[in-house]
Amino acid sequence: MVTLSKIYTRTGDDGKTSLGSGSRVDKHDLRVAAYGTADEANAVIGLARLHAVGEADIMLARIQNDLFDLGADLATPPGQQRVSGALRITAGQVGRLEAEIDSMNAELEPLKSFVLPGGTAVSAYLHLARTVVRRCERLMTHLAESEEVGAEALKYVNRLSDHLFVMARHLNDKGESDVLWVPGENR
Repeated sequence: MVTLSKIYTRTGDDGKTSLGSGSRVDKHDLRVAAYGTADEANAVIGLARLHAVGEADIMLARIQNDLFDLGADLATPPGQQRVSGALRITAGQVGRLEAEIDSMNAELEPLKSFVLPGGTAVSAYLHLARTVVRRCERLMTHLAESEEVGAEALKYVNRLSDHLFVMARHLNDKGESDVLWVPGENR
């Protein structure tokens, strides 16, 4: 468990931050941008949880914890950890998302158009979270062009955006309250 007794340290006043390896990088470093975007997605999921109940809230709580795991994974470049056993996203976390997607999606009718963000408040927030997760994924794949990024971490963010999409539909009265795109409707 992490213990934070002091919130400000002044060590970042020069525009640098420390990775889990102890190395110092610019605060605008691509790795920092990726785990910062995972944190942003976590905050949006926190907003969605204000409107979620039951199993949906339980799933979102697990996802929020996983997003901190993802941040820890990204903050510690593979091969650079100070101690063995650096926290990494696992295949089990990816598999859990897949099982939850399959379960929720089994109750939905197939889509006949693209879904516009909206319907219920929780669904709108989940669509916002999904777009932030997609941005996180883009940053991670960009980072992976020049530095190692865990394969399971990449799979996790890809599945997570799908999970949030399916959950948004599921919480829109199992798709009945989805707002569908009508191509060219306002021409």
